[in-house]
Amino acid sequence: MRQISLPFDRPGQGTDDEFLVSDANRIAVRHLENWRGWPLAISVLSGPPLSGRSTLGRHFAAQSGGTVIDDAQRRDDRTLFNAWNDAQTAQRPLLLIADAPPAIWQVALPDLRSRLAAAPHVALEQPDEALAHALIERSLASAGASYAADLPEWLLRRIERSYAAIAAVTRLLDEAALSSGRKISAAMAKDVLQGAGFLPIVPD
Repeated sequence: MRQISLPFDRPGQGTDDEFLVSDANRIAVRHLENWRGWPLAISVLSGPPLSGRSTLGRHFAAQSGGTVIDDAQRRDDRTLFNAWNDAQTAQRPLLLIADAPPAIWQVALPDLRSRLAAAPHVALEQPDEALAHALIERSLASAGASYAADLPEWLLRRIERSYAAIAAVTRLLDEAALSSGRKISAAMAKDVLQGAGFLPIVPD
């Protein structure tokens, strides 16, 4: 699995600006890294919360010198329309980042709607198995609590495979470990997650 580290990362500052590349996001990463070949100066990146879309946007800006507008689907039409025209005029790449594809944004301005329909769109998918395993390991390691070697694999087989679920579960386990002073084992994880009603969980 490839990892992108941003050029302005600072040692000891954690892993927030490290982006793990797998089949779930490889197409989007390649598209952004090949910004010189875009048919327009604009592209749209969508993905679920905690998928690393903002981190990837920072990587794109650092590599291309372009502009990034995050939460683009919540910006007013005129702001996006002007940013689009400026990018095309200056031939300076513009990346719009959003939760969802532009086809379902609430856009009232017809000229903006037609421009968004013409823009290349790439999406970050929910994590595949390899990425989910790596994210679980990274989240547990970043949290700092001690955990059993078999815990990442145990969690991978039992929790929902999504960025949000991985973040919620690892945060819950870390809090439980810190409050109890215990190492996180599979047995402890089972008790904690069942006690919190965190579903789905498959019994052993």
